[in-house]
Order: sequence, then structure tokens, then C-alpha cells
Amino acid sequence: MTAGWTEDRVGALKKLWLEGQSASQIAKQLGGGVTRNAVIGKVHRLGLSGRAAPSQPARATFRPSRPRPAAQPTQAPSAPRRIEAVQPRPVQAPVPAPMPDLPGTATVMTLGAHMCKWPIGDPSSNEFSFCGRRSSEGVYCVEHARVAYQPQVRKGGKDGASELARSLRRYI
Repeated sequence: MTAGWTEDRVGALKKLWLEGQSASQIAKQLGGGVTRNAVIGKVHRLGLSGRAAPSQPARATFRPSRPRPAAQPTQAPSAPRRIEAVQPRPVQAPVPAPMPDLPGTATVMTLGAHMCKWPIGDPSSNEFSFCGRRSSEGVYCVEHARVAYQPQVRKGGKDGASELARSLRRYI
């Protein structure tokens, strides 16, 4: 338990803070269980912001920088050159990979944004590929979307309300 902030301690805190001591150094000098965080809190509450000079950690020995090589002699500037109009080169857009018509002709490297991503074959084999046909709204072509997205089949032919009531009876 700390002895608290007496007027003597507060005076010493102000003096040491304005001398540029760090909060850790001040806490060590005040002693009596005063921590670095207690010093920082008290400084904040007292509104002490100005410091003579912030404390600096001891630095290693000074090493002079390496000498730089002497600058190369420069030549006198030449006369300005005339810039002639250059015909702009036609920009060639990259040719996109052809869309495969047969399923299983797309690889990971050739698979595009609007191509069917249905996997075909064993992923660990060299023959593994993707469908690659034009995808409909999702990530699969129409054929594979029919396989992937099937309506939910209700089990037992019970309606949803009676099934809900039966499951709730377990908890009542």
C-alpha cells in the first residue's frame, strides 16, 4: 500500500518532472511503492505538460558515417533537343483464354470469373480439371447448378407447424 501523495511528494514530483526525468526515474526516487503509472497519472491530473528537456536514453558510442566517393566531374549541358511528335502505338489488349465448350477443359490457371467451377476428377491426379463452361448466375453452369442446388426434401411428410410444436413440447 502506498503512503499517498503528500505535499512533499507532489513538490518533488513537479521538480523532477520539470528537470526532464522520466516517470520511471521519478518513481524510483520517490520510493514508497510509487509506480511509474502512478507518476504518469499524477502528472496528468496536475496538468504538468511542459518539460525542460525530455529524458534521452544513453546512446552508444558515436560512429562517423562512411566517406562518400568523390563526385564525378559533370559535363557542360548540351543544347536542348527537339522532341518530335511520336505516333502513338496501338495498345494491344491481352487475348483472353478461349472459353472451352467441353466440360473438363479448364485448369486452375485458365479458370476465369464467369466459368463453371464444378470440379471434375480426383484433385490429386494430373487429369483433374474444372467444367469451364459459361456459368449462369452463380459459380456453376446451368447443368451443374441443377445438381448443386436442389430443393430441400421434407422428411416424413409432416407439415412444418406440427413438427415445430412437437419439438417445443420437449422443452416445456
